[in-house]
Amino acid sequence: MSLLVVGSVAFDALQTPFGSTDRTIGGAATYFALAASLLAPVRLVAVVGDDFTAKEEAVFHGRKVDLAGLERAPGKSFFWSGKYSDDLRTRQTLATELNVFATFQPKLPEAYRDSRYVFLGNIDPMLQRHVLEQMRHRPALVALDTMNYWIAGTPQELAKTLRLIDALLINDEEACQLAGEHNLLRAAKRIFSMGPKAVVIKRGEYGAMLFHRDAILTVPAYPLEKVYDPTGAGDSFAGGFMGHLARHKKIDHSSLRRAMVYGSVLGSFAVEKLGVDRLRMLTRREVEARARALVRMTSIHL
Repeated sequence: MSLLVVGSVAFDALQTPFGSTDRTIGGAATYFALAASLLAPVRLVAVVGDDFTAKEEAVFHGRKVDLAGLERAPGKSFFWSGKYSDDLRTRQTLATELNVFATFQPKLPEAYRDSRYVFLGNIDPMLQRHVLEQMRHRPALVALDTMNYWIAGTPQELAKTLRLIDALLINDEEACQLAGEHNLLRAAKRIFSMGPKAVVIKRGEYGAMLFHRDAILTVPAYPLEKVYDPTGAGDSFAGGFMGHLARHKKIDHSSLRRAMVYGSVLGSFAVEKLGVDRLRMLTRREVEARARALVRMTSIHL
């Protein structure tokens, strides 16, 4: 079952204690697609400039990523530059150049309009609704990502969009900001009243929490000796989460629990090298092995 993702494909400049690069492939939709495509076919909708050549497009080669929705516009692609602290827990944005992304209006190819699983990346809530308006039928699952910029700057538009979705995936700081609560349990309950039926709160090195109906599941981050670059970890988590659900075509509580494991696993691979280098050479076998290992680590019988 194909999985539609709408978001950014970009160039990044990264500085971490373990290495740096002046220009590498980035963008939320890129990380998501590379992670999810190990589990299910992905349809990608994004915009790039004429500086994104066949050489850059090759990052998706060998994966089940349909690029018919990758729009090419005159000008430069979205560019972001950031520097991480020595402990990788904070980062400083050095530059953000929207370029062609500033006028991005997602256009779904006709073949994409029947997608049953949809992930709306971190873009303007009005554009997220515009994507849903282009669907021929109500998808089986619509999940959404957002950030503090939209929570603070466009609260009414975001509220309209939240009423149309099934699952919200955001980090702990954003969840508290959106809900106006400092406690994650209260924040999740408040977000339920806004529309989503499931809330996934990403907590970085502390893992992630799933709130669904009256149940709560906490999944730890996979333990790693070295983390090289946190960029795209959350997007890769989302790719693993949605990829599993699309692959098994189920959205019950049991499936959501397993999807959390795959989200944690894909997020852990993303941080092992600079940029998307680890994801682009990752195999399904490695993913399944780490998923089994994570389950063994967290299984407790009383």
